[in-house]
Amino acid sequence: MYKQTMGFVRGIGTGLVAGMALATVGNQMMKNNRGFRKRANKTLHTVGDLMDSMQYLFK
Repeated sequence: MYKQTMGFVRGIGTGLVAGMALATVGNQMMKNNRGFRKRANKTLHTVGDLMDSMQYLFK
């Protein structure tokens, strides 16, 4: 049981470190590149619309 718990905790820690690294790189790209910001904003709006459609589908 202990080994399973430690593996789970280690996986969570690895995911957090990877997420922070991606956030840092993404933040630098957002500051320096106007085209990237525009595409990222468009993508976020598209994903939001997709989620709204999925919620409507399951109601």
